Amino acid sequence: MWFKNLQLHRLPAPWAVTPDQMEKWLAPHAFQPGNSIEMQSHGWASRDDGALVYSTNGQMLLTFRAEKKLLPASVVNQVTKARALEVEEHQGFKLGRKQLRELKEQVTDELLPRAFSIRRDTRVWIDAVNGWLIIDAAAQALADDIRGLLVKSIDQLPLASVRVALSPVAAMTDWLLSGEAPAGFTLDQETELRSCGEGNATVRYVGHALETDDMRRHIEAGKQCMRLAMTWDDRVSFVLTPSLTIKRVMPLDVIKEAADPTAQNDDERFESDVTLMTGELGRMLADLVEALGGEQHESMQRAAEA
Repeated sequence: MWFKNLQLHRLPAPWAVTPDQMEKWLAPHAFQPGNSIEMQSHGWASRDDGALVYSTNGQMLLTFRAEKKLLPASVVNQVTKARALEVEEHQGFKLGRKQLRELKEQVTDELLPRAFSIRRDTRVWIDAVNGWLIIDAAAQALADDIRGLLVKSIDQLPLASVRVALSPVAAMTDWLLSGEAPAGFTLDQETELRSCGEGNATVRYVGHALETDDMRRHIEAGKQCMRLAMTWDDRVSFVLTPSLTIKRVMPLDVIKEAADPTAQNDDERFESDVTLMTGELGRMLADLVEALGGEQHESMQRAAEA
């Protein structure tokens, strides 16, 4: 159940909220299947025990569920065209644009009750102790939908962006230029460098050694690092992006071997996985933020005290 993507957000640390309070906030926005005329619906999904919040060791997991009706445009257009021909034969002249648009809307409404529905669950991890709210979404549009429902569910949600002292682009470029990763990390064999000038010339390395001389040549030509595959502490691999979104998160063998062998059922295995994931990723995020110069407010405070 490991998160594959980490869209990072900040909460007060610690954030004084209990699972029971969170449950009350989410309940009015619990997921309800869409009716026959709704193309899509979303809400907070419950677990088998009916709870909307899973909590263990001070960590909370929520599940955002989106349901969408599958109604291919080709089917709508085909039926609309057939209906239009019938109408034209009956009235003796072709339909105008407005009539065709209204007919298409009518056909869509008629076909919706027979459309297939697909559901997609996306998890949200809240670390109220260390002040993290993390969404397991690669697509920005999906993350925006989830943030929107969070704000709607939780009045005055104290959510903020993560602001680090060093630009991820500048930091990744410097790491490639020096050939050295920050402490606790290694550089993997994948990166993307892109020019800021006209044309956005791009070079990608996949499964290829990142030779320092090659990197220096590209960087001196005006390119900057826009994606960089890294590994933390030989335990977790990931890809860092300019927005500080972390993609393709993957636990390595040393973590997989640390899974609790005494877990007897799905619930115990799930709890073990959540405990392991939140612990490892929590430490990784702390190290990554430090590698990027720390968070801005902390950096400013240290400078003021110096």
